[in-house]
Amino acid sequence: MTSANKCEPTLKGTLPLRLKYLFPYFVPYFVPGALALLLFSLAWTPMAANAGVFNPETFTLQNGMRVVVVQNHRVPVVTHMVWYSVGSADEGPGESGIAHFLEHLMFKGTKKRAPGEFSKILARNGGSENAFTSSDYTAYFQTVAANRLELVMEMEADRMTNLVLAESDVQTEKEVVLEERRSRTDNNPGAILAEQATAALFLNYPYRRPVIGWAHEIEALSLKNVMAFYKKWYAPGNAILVVAGDITAQELKPMAEKYYGRIPRSPPTPRLRPTEPPQSAGRQVTLKDKRVRQPSWSRTFLAPSMLTGETQHVYALEVLADILGGGATSRLNRALVVDGKIAISAGSYYGSDERGPSRFGLHATPKPGVSMQTLEKAVEAEVVKILQAGVSQSELDRAKKRMQAQAVYARDSLQGGARVLGSALAIGMKIEDVESWPERINAVTIEQVQAAAKAVLQEGHSVTSLLLQKKTG
Repeated sequence: MTSANKCEPTLKGTLPLRLKYLFPYFVPYFVPGALALLLFSLAWTPMAANAGVFNPETFTLQNGMRVVVVQNHRVPVVTHMVWYSVGSADEGPGESGIAHFLEHLMFKGTKKRAPGEFSKILARNGGSENAFTSSDYTAYFQTVAANRLELVMEMEADRMTNLVLAESDVQTEKEVVLEERRSRTDNNPGAILAEQATAALFLNYPYRRPVIGWAHEIEALSLKNVMAFYKKWYAPGNAILVVAGDITAQELKPMAEKYYGRIPRSPPTPRLRPTEPPQSAGRQVTLKDKRVRQPSWSRTFLAPSMLTGETQHVYALEVLADILGGGATSRLNRALVVDGKIAISAGSYYGSDERGPSRFGLHATPKPGVSMQTLEKAVEAEVVKILQAGVSQSELDRAKKRMQAQAVYARDSLQGGARVLGSALAIGMKIEDVESWPERINAVTIEQVQAAAKAVLQEGHSVTSLLLQKKTG
């Protein structure tokens, strides 16, 4: 990472099937411009219920590195991504932010190349690059002409095992990361509140720590800490190579074996994490700040993910999030914005792609003069309607149609398949979990949506956040 603005840490989204990667929107430490994707000839036709999404080809190298190929031959371009199954939730005590810090330092030198040379070579060959860290994974990617792929693979394989850091590199980049934290969190009341609310929601699970880390622990990170973390986690057996674009598995395999396959196998590193205890009390977090220009209300519920908790509710929760707050025709938008005229905006979100427990959220922004109590009661009234009466068949059908259409967008994007499949494999899911998504969404019933709502939308499993303007004088 040659500069702070190349960093894209945690991505928590509102779109199903991890399709959030296709649509730039703001989350802390995420630079939308860096994710400009090439969308080609977007078809808007419903997918067959039993159709796959990306139809990838896969193979595994002898050292344990998994390889995924997503063909897209519309232009002679490829996106090359290496995903490591390690994120901020895998950090040790007192080391918050080290996964993200290492992501920055990976753009320094290796035994073969001087600091910054990787990026300069890529730029000279017409490529672009970036990287991002989340709670569950770290990824590095480049987009280049297909005939430059071998160059990129050689450079990325080199820094997988040959990173060279000096004390000066660590100290210099530490200041960059601390400034990133100051500018994107400490100077942003909304980001401060989100960080505090997350820490309140998770009582024990390491998602309670910010991906960028706490400032005092970032300051304490050392060269020794970083290199130990690098040697522990950065190995082919803990990595997934995903290449999407104008290439086939038959063409990629010899290159993957030549550059990544020669790296020795290392013992697997177990991902040991504590569990989240049962929750029985709702919490409220309030931040008053004179910098706030627009107050806001939100409530976040602890929810199951694809891999943790009552996983049978996952697909129904994705549908529920769309019906309740997924767009202009959603229940919250109609009730609070269009009909009630008490809010500027209102919606909901849910992301199932977590290795640990996930979140289901409701949010609303009041119109001037509308109290938070009025806004909260209106949101709660819509939740009660879902809990008591469920959803209608027409709402369910519309939600499924919208979500199926999003899968078409994912299929046609150059980077979409690489991001969706890479993130899924990095947290421990299987390719068939992604490929069967349209069919599983199509199978969701009215009864399942209501059951999911009753299981998750419990105040005792939630944190309510209030962002208020602090009066001066």
